[in-house]
Amino acid sequence: MKKISYQGELGAYSHLACNEAMADYESVPCRTFEAALNCVREEEADLAMIPVENSVAGRVADIHYLLGDYDLKIYAEHFQEVKHQLLAKKGTSIDEIKFVRSHSMAIGQCQTAIQRLDLKPIVMADTAGSAKYISETGTNEDSAIASHLAAEIYGLEILESDIQDMKHNTTRFLVMSKGAQQKRDVKKSYLTSCIFEVRSVPSALYKALGGFATNGVNLTKLESFIVDGDFNKAQFYIDLDGHVDDSSVKGALEELSFYTEKLQVLGVYPKHSYRNQ
Repeated sequence: MKKISYQGELGAYSHLACNEAMADYESVPCRTFEAALNCVREEEADLAMIPVENSVAGRVADIHYLLGDYDLKIYAEHFQEVKHQLLAKKGTSIDEIKFVRSHSMAIGQCQTAIQRLDLKPIVMADTAGSAKYISETGTNEDSAIASHLAAEIYGLEILESDIQDMKHNTTRFLVMSKGAQQKRDVKKSYLTSCIFEVRSVPSALYKALGGFATNGVNLTKLESFIVDGDFNKAQFYIDLDGHVDDSSVKGALEELSFYTEKLQVLGVYPKHSYRNQ
């Protein structure tokens, strides 16, 4: 059976994303993002499910540093709705609980329910790990915020469903692969993702991006990040509409290369249907 690696415990939202996007793959939990990517590089897994941004919390810290360092390509993208559940040991009533454990981000995203139930939040390393803690050592005064998958895996009861404050809470994942990219389907729309570093000359970024305008290529994302702690040396991550085989994309990337010290295509992959909602 093919395998897909992810960062987190069993029942993490990344695990849920693996199950929904790649149901015929065996999910492999890893302690870190580096370990999940390395599994693919060392051919211990076929794919890796890596979160890159959340509609509420923004970019996942440090991810852009890692995407270009493992000789992997983006195979696909996946959008996963984040629906937080309030979990407790089976048989626990909602009136008994006094504490709620979860990742700091999940706690921040469920403030309305936490305040309404007058719960004392306790920050843990991750959501699924909090559920695991409740199942192993928690009391009836303890609860956790995690996914419905975590409830199933750790035998917990869902006291309240979908307690997140914002109902549009969604995480975008990139599926990374070491092997060949998907074959082009003329019926599908594509994204191309790149990392580049501009030359240290006046107007370099302006001129580099000008090629997208002159070739009619739409940029859907442009983010900068600092490299090696040098504030004078920024790299940029971009997502653009189109396939590298499109003449317009070819022209835009050729113009971009004139003004860059580094240009790395991270992947060419179909747009997820979520973008059409």
